[in-house]
Amino acid sequence: MSIDGTSDAGRDLALRIATFKAQTLAELTGGGKTGSSEGFGALLASLKGGAAAVESAAGSSGVQGLSPTGRNEALFDPESAYRMMSEINYRNVLYKGQFAELSQMQTSLETMAAAGTALGSVDAGSSDEAIRQKLAQFVSDYNAWRTGFDEDMQQGGILADTQAAQVAGYELEQSVENPFNGADLGLRGMPDLGLSIDPVTKQAVLDEAALSRALQQNREGVVATVQQFSGNFVKSAELLTSSNNFFDRQLDNLSRAITYIADNQSSLQQEFGLGDTYQPKGKLAAALAAYERMLA
Repeated sequence: MSIDGTSDAGRDLALRIATFKAQTLAELTGGGKTGSSEGFGALLASLKGGAAAVESAAGSSGVQGLSPTGRNEALFDPESAYRMMSEINYRNVLYKGQFAELSQMQTSLETMAAAGTALGSVDAGSSDEAIRQKLAQFVSDYNAWRTGFDEDMQQGGILADTQAAQVAGYELEQSVENPFNGADLGLRGMPDLGLSIDPVTKQAVLDEAALSRALQQNREGVVATVQQFSGNFVKSAELLTSSNNFFDRQLDNLSRAITYIADNQSSLQQEFGLGDTYQPKGKLAAALAAYERMLA
């Protein structure tokens, strides 16, 4: 059974299963050499043995045809198959954790859109202190969002391999550093107002001295730049979560992969063995618990 229509998650799982089967078949047929009667004989014996094993009494696992240790001994290489199922068990947990964490990120992007919208209230009548406070609040909101998901997006994190999360982080960062906001009034975006992204920490930084200089030299330009930035930032945040965009597609694809494993767990165990049960820790354990609460 295929996993048609899935995303990177589902396709990767399907590819791993298909690759494993192809490698096993190559071993059974004499390493892929044609005309190998010995390899063909082993293949036929394995198929016959597999059929007999499926019809035999179940072991302690409760799955027909498996040994008491949860292996399918009818296979040419039971241990490799067992490890394959261990990988599937791990991915079952990972995909659920990714679904929960990505759902939370999607919701939090609405908060970021609201933070951008708040800057739109800056106008010619706003005092310098009011403008500073609004920019400082935006920095605080942005950094809280980034801190909440930064670990997830790093290599080895829950969302490291999910396109939607990586695109979200990149797009919001680029929106802050866009040099075209305020260009018609002589400014090169928010960095000219002292608002930039630290290249190492990815945190937003507000240089208040630079902001003061910009207000003294080109107050009209500062106000226009903030307003343009506000509108463009909100558009970026809303586009990421719009219907059938990055998050909707990724969540749907993860759901398909999770459903595939659930619907085929018994047949996969029948074929590969039980595999080791994966016990998540740390952030993944918390994300899995969040996923289970979503279904409650």
